[in-house]
Amino acid sequence: MTTDPPYQDVMFADPVFGPVWQRAGLSRRDRRFVTLTCVCALENADNINQHMYAALASGDITYDELLEFVLHFAVYCGWPRASEAEGSARSQWARLADERGVDVPPRPDLPAESLGPMDHDVRLDEGEKCFVDVNLLPAPPRNSPYFQAGILAFVFGHLWQRPNLGRRERRLITVAAVGLSGALGPIYSHVGAAMESGDVSRSEMNEVILQFSAYSGFPKGRILQTAADESWQRISSTSSKGD
Repeated sequence: MTTDPPYQDVMFADPVFGPVWQRAGLSRRDRRFVTLTCVCALENADNINQHMYAALASGDITYDELLEFVLHFAVYCGWPRASEAEGSARSQWARLADERGVDVPPRPDLPAESLGPMDHDVRLDEGEKCFVDVNLLPAPPRNSPYFQAGILAFVFGHLWQRPNLGRRERRLITVAAVGLSGALGPIYSHVGAAMESGDVSRSEMNEVILQFSAYSGFPKGRILQTAADESWQRISSTSSKGD
């Protein structure tokens, strides 16, 4: 038995100030990661500051988690937009501390060990394993700078393995980011893998898409919803054949 996705329920409602944030099926913390990805990709500093502040002031996301969010966002939405997101996170953390009368000491430099293994062969091997774990697909070849240095050595050889954010949170950020990009290959890959892995359930994915649509528009949300519907049909079909 299937039900219509919530995307259709509020198609013509006021999604931002209506019932979306209060819906069951996805935590407020999860909705914040989706929303932050959307607003940080747009050129509206006030909206970015508003949502950065709310995430911190509510306690839904810690400052360290927010800084880690910025790095993940940078990879999937671009470093220039992430630069503004980083500045907003820092300014809103300082604003919140000032409002609470708390002195915030300067952050120390991060240790080199936090950058992961320095042995390139180890990094590439781990990147291939992580790529398979995340995408549920064979790893790409090491025969171009994009695949070797970018995808294997950094994105999956380091980024997806960093602490302070779990794989589920990274899924939410990535799904929203690829939805913003409009690139069908990454959209189908990441939406499908998020559900097939069990990191995000089918009903949760519907809620992710609804939250995304509220902040990035229903035309882009429709593409994500189509990818989710078709991917779930494939996953269900494959599962049935295996029984």
